[in-house]
Amino acid sequence: MIRQLKMASALVGIACLAACGDQGGDPMRQYGPDPWLPEPSQYLLPPMSVPQAVGWAPGEAPTVPADLRIQAMATGLMHPRIVYPLPNGDILVVESNSPGTAPLRPKDYVQGRVKARAGGSAPGGNRITLLRDADGDGVPELRTVLLDHLHSPYGVTWVAGTLYVANTDAIVAFPFTPGQTRITAPGVKLADLPAGPINHHWTKAMVASADGSKLYVGVGSNSNITENGLDAEQGRAAIYEVDRLTGAKRIYATGTRNPTNLAIQLGTGTLFAVVNERDEIGPDLVPDYLSSIRDGGFYGWPWSYWGQHVDVRAQPENPAMVARAIKPDYGLSSHVAALGLAFSQGETLAPRFANGAFVGEHGSWDRSPLNGYQVIFVPFVNGRPSGAPIPVATNFLGADQSTVRGRPVGVALDRTGALVIADDVGNTVWRVSAAIRH
Repeated sequence: MIRQLKMASALVGIACLAACGDQGGDPMRQYGPDPWLPEPSQYLLPPMSVPQAVGWAPGEAPTVPADLRIQAMATGLMHPRIVYPLPNGDILVVESNSPGTAPLRPKDYVQGRVKARAGGSAPGGNRITLLRDADGDGVPELRTVLLDHLHSPYGVTWVAGTLYVANTDAIVAFPFTPGQTRITAPGVKLADLPAGPINHHWTKAMVASADGSKLYVGVGSNSNITENGLDAEQGRAAIYEVDRLTGAKRIYATGTRNPTNLAIQLGTGTLFAVVNERDEIGPDLVPDYLSSIRDGGFYGWPWSYWGQHVDVRAQPENPAMVARAIKPDYGLSSHVAALGLAFSQGETLAPRFANGAFVGEHGSWDRSPLNGYQVIFVPFVNGRPSGAPIPVATNFLGADQSTVRGRPVGVALDRTGALVIADDVGNTVWRVSAAIRH
């Protein structure tokens, strides 16, 4: 084990140095419905640029535009990943991290060390914390643990007297009425979810349908590009539809490498997802994306990306599936690691944010210069994402990109229309509201 860890450290150093010689292009060329896609490259180890996680110093905060205000709503959390407002205004914060898997090959050791340096391996709370801000000033009067001893929870939703929690291996239902500050009743398993000994992408995003009858759950792939074999990918890289009352489930869409967050478009009831695409073929491949999700749709992974662009690493080739692949709606540029998604609700922050979606870009390490590490707004026109993204919260990275103070994950709008952001490296929940005018 010691020898393997030394080898991993050496490989991390080599990969980080390699990043200096393989620079990514302008990320703005890859936002929108037709992102620039260069020719792929092949690497023994991908170029990396790994900032050291340092957290926020007292008085520091992400930067927002002049007409907005940002404040820390809660600090000292344990790896907050998802924020979820309840109908009564309380906000649930899911504190979680990977359950851990045994490394299968040297690359797994490398990735583990990289994630640790960037703050991705901090212990998760395996709990859900409740924040109550009754007067809407962004300063909770109450903070309490609503539910704990969970198993790497991620997605959460409340429907008709029941709180549904998507652990890494199952959806569990708890009787719950908004206003309660503690759940003591045991949960009941509604449906199993793909997990297992590898469980490469462990997060299970979840959202309820517009009428509340179905739950949609995102399940990531068990590898980057099938290096663990196609058998390990059975039921993975997919979005499931689960009957909320019976737990019966079916695969709703496939080929979504890692659907990290889901949201229902207001008014239309359309399911949207942010999806993290594959790595190791260059700093500008493949763009993560925001897209509507069709029932029965196939989105390319592993055989192709962005429609019919073939990935030769996926063997055996599958031309029939490539021909079926749906091109996503909107590119978010490469390696931003989009993890948060929430639709706007009118002009609650400013007129420019009236119609579209907020996206939390966690930021990645296999690209230089680094990309992501911000919250953006994607405008919508006629129900579809269109136009250049608008930065909302930035400067999570240090000035020279060698350090990272925070990494945004889940996003949501509270009952006042303010934007709430989970920051799993800063262990903070941030609240962005319209600036107070004097």
